[in-house]
Amino acid sequence: MVVLNGFEVMKEALMQKSEDIADRPRFPLFESLGITGNSKGVSLAHYGRAWQEQRRFSLTTLRDFGMGKKSLETRVSEEAEFLCAEFQSLKGKPFDPHFLLNTAVSNIISSIVFGDRFEYDDGKFNKLLRVFEDALKAESGFFAQVVSAIPCLRHIPGLVEKVFQPQIFMKAYVSDMVSEQRNTWDPGYTRHFIDAFLLEMEKAKGDKDSSFNEKSLVVTTIDLFTAGIETTTTTSRWALLFMILYPEVQRRVHKEIDEVIGRNRKPTMADVLSMPYTNAVIHEVQRCGDIFPVAAYHMSYRNTEIGGYFIPKGTIVVTNLSSVLKDDRVWKKPLQFYPEHFMDVDGKFVKHEAFIPFSAGRRACPGEHLARMELFLFFTTLLQSFTFQIPDKMPRPQESPVLAVTLCPQPFTLCAIAR
Repeated sequence: MVVLNGFEVMKEALMQKSEDIADRPRFPLFESLGITGNSKGVSLAHYGRAWQEQRRFSLTTLRDFGMGKKSLETRVSEEAEFLCAEFQSLKGKPFDPHFLLNTAVSNIISSIVFGDRFEYDDGKFNKLLRVFEDALKAESGFFAQVVSAIPCLRHIPGLVEKVFQPQIFMKAYVSDMVSEQRNTWDPGYTRHFIDAFLLEMEKAKGDKDSSFNEKSLVVTTIDLFTAGIETTTTTSRWALLFMILYPEVQRRVHKEIDEVIGRNRKPTMADVLSMPYTNAVIHEVQRCGDIFPVAAYHMSYRNTEIGGYFIPKGTIVVTNLSSVLKDDRVWKKPLQFYPEHFMDVDGKFVKHEAFIPFSAGRRACPGEHLARMELFLFFTTLLQSFTFQIPDKMPRPQESPVLAVTLCPQPFTLCAIAR
């Protein structure tokens, strides 16, 4: 195993030698759940035909269903309004925003994958979201680490079924959704991601090496659902936490929103160019929140050299993204929340080459454009409508994170006061 640290080394590895480390190692935990061979979806598949097929298809289909287009922006804006209505209904009382943020973000990817959003009080959907969180906790828990370290343990009768019950439920839920959509599928009319995948399966009939199969459909759907929820929800939670911890930053965001958008017009992605401070705050939330300190393990696809060291084919490569996002040679105040990291002396937004929360290269997050849209539109719509503050007589929330696959804020409550 090789651990890569620091911006220059990471730049060489992820950008210049991207294909050299584009492979994935085995993941015994997921193999125990039947995720093997050509059914590994996008995240876990080895670098080769199956991965290339699934990544290309996923990116193309996401674009077809609006990623980066006005149609999806409208969908995100509408969901932001639904989210504001839920916050408004609490009438300034203290609450934990986790569940509402999770549901709002989930509805965006659900509309792409399943073709519809869900109401915030939908019992079946709420159960899925709770199970989804339980699955993430299970994957980062003690038993998951033991099974990964000692793969033979997965053969103990009943162990997998007991420990990884949330994952099993998720697979069953998605399988049921696939069956429902298949029953009403019309090859001439593509409603959502599942329909598009079914069409590819039809085209691939007779090709035994194709990755377009039933198992892969379920796993790829779960991949998109997972990637489309956890990162954006967790980043949005960090954003609201930083707003109540740093009220002077919140006031500057309010001021910029009022000057550029006003109180009545809905924010649009075009507003990003006129809102350097708000854009800087969102970027700093991602940098400081640092939700993926270590990206999913890579594996060298062929012999290579990185940082002057020889790395033979088949070596596990760990990319320490945190070493870049918190590098004191790049950032003025690496361990502090400081939006000025992304602004110049003239108050203009500044891009940083070392800003890689979505990783980079061939294994970069395929949903990066969608996540950026959601973060900006949800954040600006919420800050346009509310002032967030720590509830009276409650202690200041902790800024230190907890680990649950991603680095999450500790549970906190806030009050959303209508502006």
